[in-house]
Amino acid sequence: MSRTDYPRIVAAVGAMTLLAAGCGNGDDTSSPDAGGGGETQNITVLLPNPSAINVFNLCAAIGEGYLEDEGIEVTVEAVDGSGAVLQAMVAGQAEIGLPGPGPVLNARNGGEDVRMFYNSFAQSLFGLVAPEDSEFEAVEDVEGEVVGVGTAEGAEVSYARGILADAGLEEDKDYTMLPVGDGGQATAAFERDDIAIYSAAISDMAILEARGLPLREITPEEFLAYFGNGYAATGEYMEANPEVIQGFTNALLKGNEWALENKDGTLEHCNEINPEEGGDAELASQLYDAITERSQPTGDDPVGIFPAEGWEAWEQNLVDSGELPGPVDDLEAAYNNEFVEKAS
Repeated sequence: MSRTDYPRIVAAVGAMTLLAAGCGNGDDTSSPDAGGGGETQNITVLLPNPSAINVFNLCAAIGEGYLEDEGIEVTVEAVDGSGAVLQAMVAGQAEIGLPGPGPVLNARNGGEDVRMFYNSFAQSLFGLVAPEDSEFEAVEDVEGEVVGVGTAEGAEVSYARGILADAGLEEDKDYTMLPVGDGGQATAAFERDDIAIYSAAISDMAILEARGLPLREITPEEFLAYFGNGYAATGEYMEANPEVIQGFTNALLKGNEWALENKDGTLEHCNEINPEEGGDAELASQLYDAITERSQPTGDDPVGIFPAEGWEAWEQNLVDSGELPGPVDDLEAAYNNEFVEKAS
């Protein structure tokens, strides 16, 4: 793939639609690499929503040729939430995905061997928000109300349930959840009074405010430290293709470093992938600022590393909220830091 050939990200409805990416059908196949005489691995990377800026590091890795340098060509697809990402990966329809930790632990609890290998959001990607002029100032105020979420199986659902459970609120007794979609759809849900608060991704917050709806974040401080979505693969694929996972990780880390130093160039790469998102330059700039900030570690951990204590907190969160019946078997098997640690 040349450095000017980009995949185009769109939301898939029903059966997944392959996107034009200058590569094959996304299966684990190889073809001669015109650039270096080696072999090129063609893989499909599956995202839980169509935002390109949300994966700014991947945009840079594609646009600057870092994936090409690793002998990897990607087809990028987007589906509706982490649940759909995991279902497709387990079905062999994608080699790599970007699910949230809550859905991953639920999948592992159900017997699926999915492992995360790159922490794309070291800080929480979500928050609970209400309109600034509303009466809702704390999580406890939501009793008897409707909580909006983007999708029925997205990572924001697990996140919200944990926070509400910590506040002593039980779903379908003290509150109900309503999938209302992302961004503009959530704005409309607030305007119709369909929802009291919204479990929003950082990108959704930027869109809501850009559309003239000032927000008040009511997320308890301790929940802002929960890491967000990360890149994952099945254990079977990871063990059979460690060189692909390593090359993909190498490219992401290089893409992350380049993107943080080149905002305008990164937005250009993201715009090539999703022109619709890049059509509003002011909003795209706001999204870049918000997303890059939440993607970087606040402590001493390197970029991409999963902290063990973060997984323990997520597991306890899910158990407390009733999403998991109990601790998962071998929590450490849910993630693998060795590819980031070995990255060149």
